[in-house]
Amino acid sequence: MPTREAGEVFGPRTTLFADVLSVGLATAVACLPLVTVPAALSTACAVLRGAGEGRPVTAGRYAALLRRRLRAGDVGAGAVALAGLLVLAADLALAGAGLPGAPLFAVAAGVIGTGAAVVGLRACGRPESLTDWRAAVRGAGRDAVSDAGGSGLVLLAVVTAVACAWMLLPLAFLAPGPLALALTAVDVRRRSAPARRAYAVPLSRGRGRRG
Repeated sequence: MPTREAGEVFGPRTTLFADVLSVGLATAVACLPLVTVPAALSTACAVLRGAGEGRPVTAGRYAALLRRRLRAGDVGAGAVALAGLLVLAADLALAGAGLPGAPLFAVAAGVIGTGAAVVGLRACGRPESLTDWRAAVRGAGRDAVSDAGGSGLVLLAVVTAVACAWMLLPLAFLAPGPLALALTAVDVRRRSAPARRAYAVPLSRGRGRRG
């Protein structure tokens, strides 16, 4: 486990926390045009993933990577996400207007919207989102079903980010950093699960033979 060097004031974990906040602030600024939200969040996840591979986690590296990301496909993904959000808001507004069957309609719209949000966020956390949004969304859709625990963690991360922003508005400009870190951690957790299972099987067989 990394520890502080002699005379070092802050340890690696404190440094990483500061880097996450700086990336979060850069992501919040990049999200202001709205159609850039998926690309901005995906880039934050890619930068934070690089921390485990020895690459620097800085706002400068984030900005450099984001400049290469704003292609037509990235803007198109943002437009689709924004359109979906507007449709969901319109549906909930109609349900609130007292139309027949409004409660059931509101529940259905909420479930569909939540599922779409989980898939979209998990897609941002996948490395494929850097080059191919369709592949990222397909993989995220499979993960949302097969890894229900990870999907629950994604929702918990979103609720935490929203609660922090609600309690103190300036935190809204830092929340994308911890959210991106959570999305990256969930994806890394899912990818490492098969390796852990493969390692556990030989151990269990060895214990059986000794017994």
